[in-house]
Amino acid sequence: MTTTGFGFHSLPAELEAHEPPEARGLTRDRVRLLVARRAGNVVSHQRFSDLPALLEPGDVLVVNTSATLPAAVPVAGGTLTVHFSTERPDGSWLVELRRNTGKATEPYPAAAAGEHYPLIGGATLILREPFSAGRLWVADVDTAMPGYLTAFGAPIRYSYVRQRWPLSYYRTVFGTTPGSAEMPSAGRPFTDRLVTRLVCAGVQFAPVLLHTGVASPEAHERPYPERFAVGAHTARVVNQARAAGGRVIAVGTTAVRALETAAGADGVVRPAAGWTELVVTPTLGVRAVDGLLTGFHEPRASHLDLLAAIAGPRLLETAYAEAVRGGYLWHEFGDSNLLLP
Repeated sequence: MTTTGFGFHSLPAELEAHEPPEARGLTRDRVRLLVARRAGNVVSHQRFSDLPALLEPGDVLVVNTSATLPAAVPVAGGTLTVHFSTERPDGSWLVELRRNTGKATEPYPAAAAGEHYPLIGGATLILREPFSAGRLWVADVDTAMPGYLTAFGAPIRYSYVRQRWPLSYYRTVFGTTPGSAEMPSAGRPFTDRLVTRLVCAGVQFAPVLLHTGVASPEAHERPYPERFAVGAHTARVVNQARAAGGRVIAVGTTAVRALETAAGADGVVRPAAGWTELVVTPTLGVRAVDGLLTGFHEPRASHLDLLAAIAGPRLLETAYAEAVRGGYLWHEFGDSNLLLP
C-alpha cells in the first residue's frame, strides 16, 4: 500500500470538525462543498445543497446503504474500550483496544495474545493474534453479534469530537442495513429533500453495500476484508449510464471499493457479493467510477491513493491546498469534496 506523494503532511487542528453541522447552526446539506474538476484543474466553492445544479441529467450517484453500528463497548471495571471494526468470514472480529482519557480514547499498545477482557453486559473478548501494525487484533467474542452492540455499544468517537452524540447523528439517509463500525460519512450531508431535488433533476441513485471498519488504515497497514454487495439493479443502472455517456459518481470511498470489486477488466459491472480486500491505487486505476463525492481525508490515509486514482495527483493536490487555505473542515462532521472528470 502506498500513499500519494503530494504536499499534504499535517492537518491543522483548527480544521477538525468538533461537532455535527447541526450544532453549528447548519442543516446537514449546508456544509461547504469544494468542487474540483480535472478538466482545467480548477476548483470552486459551493454548498452541498447546490449539488443538483452541479450534476447533469443521466448522472448516477452510487450510495452505500450500510448503517453505522454502536461499535464501541467499555471493558467492565476498567479504563479500556473496545472498538469492534469488522466481522471476519470465520466469525471472529477485528478489534482495536483503546484507553479512556476522560473525553475520548487513545490507542492502547499493551495488549497481548490470549488475554481475556470482560465486557459490560456479560460478554468476554479473547485476543487471538495481532492483525496490523500494533493497532488491530483478531479476536473472538462469546455472544451474538451485532445484537450485543445494539444493546450495549455506543458510536465510536475520537478525541476531536468533544462530546457524545446519539447514534442518529452517525447515520445517513441511505443507511438501511446496520454493519459499519464507523459512518460511511460521505452520504451524511444528503437529506430527503435534497434526494428529491436530485431525482427531479434527472440524477439516478444506485445502491451498494459495504460494511466499513474503523478509520482508514494508514499506508503501512495491511487491508482487511469487508463485506460488500452489488445487486443486479445497480449493475444495470451503472452500465446503462456509462453506455449512454452519463457519469458514475461514487458517494464515498466505500462505494468505490464495492463497485470496483464488481467491475470486470472490461469495465462492465456485474452483480457480486462477499468479501473484498480491494485497495484502489493510481497504478490500479478505476474501471467503473468517473467521479467521487467524499469528505476530506487525513495525511497518510490510504484513501488518498483511491482519490488520486480517480482525480489524478495534480487535481488532488490543488483541491487539498485550496481546502486548507479556505478553512474547510475535516472528519465525519466536516465539509465535502466533489471530484469530477
